[in-house]
Amino acid sequence: MTATKGLEGIVATTSSISSIIDGVLTYRGINIDELAENATFEEVAYLLWYGKLPNQSELDGLIRQLGEFAPVPAEVIEQLKLYPKNSNSMAALRTAVSSLALYDAEANDMSPEVNVRKAIKLQAQLPTVIAAFARIRQGKDPIQPKSGVSVAYNFLYMLSGEEPSEVAVKALDQALVLHADHELNASTFAARVTVATLSDIYSGVTSAIGALKGPLHGGANEAVMVMLEEIGSLANVESYINDKLANKVKIMGFGHRVYKDGDPRAKHLMKMSRELGKQQNNLELYEMSVKIEELVTGQKGLKPNVDFYSASVYTTLGIARDLFTPIFAISRLSGWTAHILEQYENNRLIRPRAEYTGPANAKYIPIAER
Repeated sequence: MTATKGLEGIVATTSSISSIIDGVLTYRGINIDELAENATFEEVAYLLWYGKLPNQSELDGLIRQLGEFAPVPAEVIEQLKLYPKNSNSMAALRTAVSSLALYDAEANDMSPEVNVRKAIKLQAQLPTVIAAFARIRQGKDPIQPKSGVSVAYNFLYMLSGEEPSEVAVKALDQALVLHADHELNASTFAARVTVATLSDIYSGVTSAIGALKGPLHGGANEAVMVMLEEIGSLANVESYINDKLANKVKIMGFGHRVYKDGDPRAKHLMKMSRELGKQQNNLELYEMSVKIEELVTGQKGLKPNVDFYSASVYTTLGIARDLFTPIFAISRLSGWTAHILEQYENNRLIRPRAEYTGPANAKYIPIAER
């Protein structure tokens, strides 16, 4: 047996949920460009879970369920109040999602219809948990979710307590569509490995959140914003980036293991960043990002990935930097749970082997002789 570092190039399973073929991303065979321009996040979530786009009645039913499930148990809110105010937001989310299982009477019911219901419930409750944590650490009371509105609208409303603008809702909704699934990425694989043991859906999602927390996965968009803050202004971009490149420092938000000719999602977020900047009459973050792209792509041939422009989008929406990755989780939850449901349908324990590189023929030495 010969190991492949990072499992690169290894086909670990079959899936009908999403594909990346010749640099084209599709959900259930539909090009991401079509979905980003035309579909709502709720339509995309339904597509991932059920394998088809919903008709109006089915979509209305899903939105109704999301509204019914959005409130979280009071006990979970009280737990959030006990977390240290400086807690890592993804660590807080990981802990809260694990605790949600304790208050779900169906948590260990593995029937297909109940697992779908738990997927919808988690999709509804994740934004509530994240918004509640964000407000609690600011010394504010959590805001109860509304019913009959979109996931994007509800999240922005619960975060600020104000009715979000149509442009803001559209921008976040499109970002959720773009992040919803991405084939067998690290967090999705973690979720499938966990539930392949026939553990419950909450365990699978908790594993996925743990994987998404890392800066080489979901945490990259936060790292991009840290970089933009360090640069400070458009005038400083060229010297900052040239210095980093000269010292062979990795520029976050560029390159992708799967996409060699550029991430197809990046252009939508770039457009969104520009539109939000124009609306707020402040294009500096957008212009800084464009300049960084010109320099990095021009000198290294690397193109921006989905994380790069999402940083300026979320910041322009007034969202705190350490909530970027939790927002990623809100979106990717739809893909995680779709993969979990697919794993359950045709399960086999995921148990790869390792290439041994340790000593051979070693002998036990009695403790007196060591």
